[in-house]
Amino acid sequence: MALPTAFTDLFAITHPIALAPMGGPAGGALAAAVSNGGGLGLVGGSRNDRSWCERELTAVAEQTRNPWGVGFLTWALTPETLAAALEHQPAAVMLSFGDPAPFAHEVRESGARLIVQVTDLDEARRALEVEADVIIAQGSEAGGHGGRRATLPFVPAVVDLAGPTPVLAAGGIADGRGLAAALVLGAAGALVGTRFQASREALVDPEIVKAIIAHTGDDTERSRVLDIARGAPWPARYTARTLRNAFLDEWRDREDELAAAADTRRDYAEAASTGDLAVIPVWAGEAIDLIDDVPSAVDVVPAMVADAEAALARPVSGVWRR
Repeated sequence: MALPTAFTDLFAITHPIALAPMGGPAGGALAAAVSNGGGLGLVGGSRNDRSWCERELTAVAEQTRNPWGVGFLTWALTPETLAAALEHQPAAVMLSFGDPAPFAHEVRESGARLIVQVTDLDEARRALEVEADVIIAQGSEAGGHGGRRATLPFVPAVVDLAGPTPVLAAGGIADGRGLAAALVLGAAGALVGTRFQASREALVDPEIVKAIIAHTGDDTERSRVLDIARGAPWPARYTARTLRNAFLDEWRDREDELAAAADTRRDYAEAASTGDLAVIPVWAGEAIDLIDDVPSAVDVVPAMVADAEAALARPVSGVWRR
């Protein structure tokens, strides 16, 4: 059972699946589980403090002998944070949402592979300019922050642009059928987030996992409302896909008003501190329809590959005939 691709060859791993470096959920245990399952686990460096990052990078290095990496929000990354992460000798560093150029040389000089996530073709061209080893083509179906392009047409466009550089598909992929589709589109694998958020190793409140399982993709929405409420300084071009909640419903299409409502944002912070699902963002992609259990991530990886192999081997059904 294997689907060898340019991505698996590059990292000498078994399966063409990578863990999305989700800030918070993707700690060391989850990244290690994905790597132990034969994929590439990526710790979510995100905007977390240095002590969190140090702890989780130490944990992943202790829990797997397989290749692993770390991902950062490029717009929030500092040279000091990157340097500290590189001391742990990750096999890969993933940069997302911003110009990777200021950090690309240091990553490559360390011996780590450079992975760059892109949300449009201009970002893909920039990734090639900085000599990314792998490009992630992220579609808007993804949970959390992203752009406006849909996965199905965006991935092959990036594949055509990237030439020999391996491309992974991201956004709306939660089972083997999605992985198979990514491979058919020309991708060398898939970057998977929400499916792994609902796994035993994820650093996620159980109530959030229950919410993911209980809802469908129809219950998700891209918005800036919850970023504004949280005071999160995300670039406006990157909206976030979350489950809808009461706060989002109240403030939808009133972003400027919310930004000026200091009292409301203070009330929001107080409610959010208790984990109230009526206000906090529950990051979730459109593929949550396909998630109905909470397995170990180490089992998710080979199961997805087995299902992808089966999907690729099945005769095409429903084909129009004359």
